[in-house]
Amino acid sequence: MSILIDGNTPVLIQGFTGDKGTFHAKEMIAYGTKVVGGVTPGKGGRDHLGLPVFNTVKEAVKQTGATTSITFVPPAFCADSIMEAADAGIRLVCSITDGIPAQDMMRVKRYLMRYPKDKRTMLVGPNCAGIISAGKAMLGIMPGHIYKQGKVGIVSRSGTLGYEAAEQLALVGLGVTTSVGIGGDPINGSSFLDHLVLFEQDPETEAVMMIGEIGGPQEAEAAKWVKENMSKPVIGYVAGVTAPKGRRMGHAGAIISTSGDSAAEKTEIMKSYGMSVAPSAAELGETVAKAMSSKKPRAASAA
Repeated sequence: MSILIDGNTPVLIQGFTGDKGTFHAKEMIAYGTKVVGGVTPGKGGRDHLGLPVFNTVKEAVKQTGATTSITFVPPAFCADSIMEAADAGIRLVCSITDGIPAQDMMRVKRYLMRYPKDKRTMLVGPNCAGIISAGKAMLGIMPGHIYKQGKVGIVSRSGTLGYEAAEQLALVGLGVTTSVGIGGDPINGSSFLDHLVLFEQDPETEAVMMIGEIGGPQEAEAAKWVKENMSKPVIGYVAGVTAPKGRRMGHAGAIISTSGDSAAEKTEIMKSYGMSVAPSAAELGETVAKAMSSKKPRAASAA
């Protein structure tokens, strides 16, 4: 199995006819993703890459039955595209777009909360690499060939470290069920915890690699939840050990501002909750393999 997407998931591409949307649509289709069409306002009624183009997401959903979308929309318009998808009934939106203003993301988060929880759109990203269920479907910009089917889920704030983990897991013979890039922005659509819940429920995922970064409380909150609720090994890693305090490092969310934000502090927090932590980015795969061979799955508590 996998989480979020598989080979039968009908996908729309928002920003379909642009250069980035076109390039990555070709890659996703070649990987086996069930892309059913795309949306570019003003270009509805055309075909692009042999698939229909629509002016609105609502029209596209009605005609294609799509449940999932990915946005290749410029930052100034991306918040509107996410909210449009939610209004059209899309259940999962993956936003690749980088540079969305934080205030726009605050508006998106509030907007999504208007829907009841059982009908609420899940947003992955923005500023992320996307989602891939190895050998089944790809919803993003990652190099699909490095993801071999296997037993380990990946959830990562860093896109490139997610790729690195997948490569190393393949080399140690474990492979990947699904890899999710949640993005490094300070306000993102879904958290580590949201995806750990799904990995815990997935029968084919036997362990999870959780890759964090400096800045923000997500890693600490997830580590506490893992201790209280996960029956599967969760292996952590936090990028940014040498990052100086107060300086932004790449992602807008990767900035140490308060106690507990640094890589060293987050690493200690993970360890305090019983998680194995990779000592370096070069040892992600080895650490997962060691944790899986030495630890029996724990029974989740009733918490």
